Amino acid sequence: MTAVVRRIFALLACAVALAACQVDVTVDVVVEPDGTGLITVAVVADADVVRQVPTLAEELVLDDVIEAGWSIDGPNPTDDGGLQIVMSHPFRSQGEATNLLQSLGPPFTSMELGRGTNGDVTTNRLSGRLVLVDGFESFADDELVAAVGALPFASQIEASGATPETSMSVRVRALLPGVLNEEATNVEPNAGGVLEWDVPLDGSVLQWQAETTQQPGEGERWARPVSIAALVALIAWVAFMTLFIGYVAFARFRRARRYRQRNLPA
Repeated sequence: MTAVVRRIFALLACAVALAACQVDVTVDVVVEPDGTGLITVAVVADADVVRQVPTLAEELVLDDVIEAGWSIDGPNPTDDGGLQIVMSHPFRSQGEATNLLQSLGPPFTSMELGRGTNGDVTTNRLSGRLVLVDGFESFADDELVAAVGALPFASQIEASGATPETSMSVRVRALLPGVLNEEATNVEPNAGGVLEWDVPLDGSVLQWQAETTQQPGEGERWARPVSIAALVALIAWVAFMTLFIGYVAFARFRRARRYRQRNLPA
């Protein structure tokens, strides 16, 4: 899966370098209160890319991405003449979310979504490293290099002088349930409560770090007392039935004993 997404980035990165244009990538992570959620990757190439590489939409073969469970919207034209692709994948657990984030490849490394519950409190944690170590070469995996024989368009990219920092932007956003733990989070939420990190593309490292805690909702606070009361009632009922069954068994035993005694010969 890493190779699939990285090949998309590689193709777009090469188009950007050759055309001296711009590609913007946004990754959204939305976690629901029950721990399920959705990861969305939106890639937008500007109009200059489309003019310089008019066959770009046809060259984006996404069959492998679809087979891996991603839903694809696009490629679609943008209002300014560019091109946009949106890939999304739901997740049902923290482990599945972590695997999906890891599958994105550079600049997303050591990505993890953690979730744990202690009593009534649930904690959601994001962690990872956002870094692009080897420039455009980071997008070319071993299979792609083996197929082409080298980094695609390596000499042209070098001649253009384009770099990821000047040709691309990458942003990752997260929306987590609960109350933000500011001490364990290294970015401020926007007006909508969304956390945003602008990924450095110059080789420097940015830590992806956030944490929230979930308390039982106001409309759900009755659930715990009711569940405790139900448990107590169940235990009381089991105890009563045990005593009742024991009493019935003892009464039948005494009745049977008296009957045998009355029928013994004098």
